[in-house]
Amino acid sequence: MKDSQFQTAAEKERVLRDWESFLKSGLKQGKFTKLLYRHLEQHCSFIAHFDRAGFFAIYFTSGDGKARFLSQFDQRNAKADGIPPGWEYGDTWWCRGDYEDINRRMVSIATPYIPMLLLEAQAEQKDSDVAKARALLARHGISLP
Repeated sequence: MKDSQFQTAAEKERVLRDWESFLKSGLKQGKFTKLLYRHLEQHCSFIAHFDRAGFFAIYFTSGDGKARFLSQFDQRNAKADGIPPGWEYGDTWWCRGDYEDINRRMVSIATPYIPMLLLEAQAEQKDSDVAKARALLARHGISLP
């Protein structure tokens, strides 16, 4: 890691520790630190979504949100330059320049966690969708076995 204008090498290392802890936790809110949030919205081309709670609500409270977020760090989505495109802007510039070192490390750290996190996200979304469908049907007096 190298110092950048807005982030020292030591801060980058702390972000990476928080990142791995967050992934290991299964994307739990208690592990989504302010430092990690700030890095994601300032140096990974995510918009802030008002604040840390808003960001968490957009990306980590539904299976679809988790899948969208994780796609940015999924090496299997990498373009010819070896970088997965950013989710919100669709480009790879988020992994260049002063933050290339940390952001490429974030991708490599996420690699072993992503398959299981995606399976969990898909199952979560399916359960949520089925529950919503049952509730809508019940509202109209229709039930499913």
